[in-house]
Amino acid sequence: MRGRGWWLLAGLAGLVAPLSAEQNLNVLAVTAGSGDYLWGAGGTLAALALDGYQVYVAQFGNDEKAAAAGLSPAEARWANVEEAQEAAELLGFRDTIYLSHKSGELGQVSSTEMREQLFALIRHLRPAKIFLPDQYVHFQADWDHYWVGKMAEEAWGYSGGAMFSPQLAHMGLKPYSVPEVYFYAAGRPYRPGEGGEEASRFLGVDIGRTFLAKRIAIGMLRARNRALALETGIALRAGDEEAPRRLASALVEELAPQVGRRHGLEFGEEFNYVGPREAIPPYVLERAVKK
Repeated sequence: MRGRGWWLLAGLAGLVAPLSAEQNLNVLAVTAGSGDYLWGAGGTLAALALDGYQVYVAQFGNDEKAAAAGLSPAEARWANVEEAQEAAELLGFRDTIYLSHKSGELGQVSSTEMREQLFALIRHLRPAKIFLPDQYVHFQADWDHYWVGKMAEEAWGYSGGAMFSPQLAHMGLKPYSVPEVYFYAAGRPYRPGEGGEEASRFLGVDIGRTFLAKRIAIGMLRARNRALALETGIALRAGDEEAPRRLASALVEELAPQVGRRHGLEFGEEFNYVGPREAIPPYVLERAVKK
């Protein structure tokens, strides 16, 4: 699904009847770009998909700048869309909703506009869990992560309030509060003392059963991986896709064990979590001392 205005999302109200709490196995992952949520939470989301959850992705940036030289912004955008959809399908995710704001410029987009879009998605899907970029990480090189994370945390916090977006309620999208939120850092481990709001708990997730799928999925992001290779100073020949894929795979193979070791796992992902303790799956570990 592709579009910009919240009014496009409002059409969701007529697509499916709202789920009851007993029926709800929806999960919503919010991301600035196509690869960010896969690096930070791809293995955990894949595990949830294996457990029967329906994983939806809301992507706010259009990825027009995430490519190597030689592609126009339009070509970069559609290359990233196609490759990210293939990766999401490999991991068993249900759908990706594209909000199509300009990547690299999300700080110039009205946060109210983006919140309205996310309100509509939250109230339609009524997810049991939501995954958000962590706005509280330090020294974030990509400001899109910060702006999307800040907006998404506000949308998560306010989506259950009747005073917010009454026009959505008139359309049948009633207020709804997501009971569990997982904040993730894209592309690197948490540093000591950072991340998550005050009420959060630091969790490590065992992604041993989905690690290989995560690595393959990230390797499928050819345009983004080529741009990543050039950013790291790797000289690429025209048409060389193997070197960027190997670089991405090597980084995944370095990140997952590094995160896992601090939680006593072979391969891990980590989150700042807000929600009931009894809702935490058995393959998730809570650290006694935060970071």
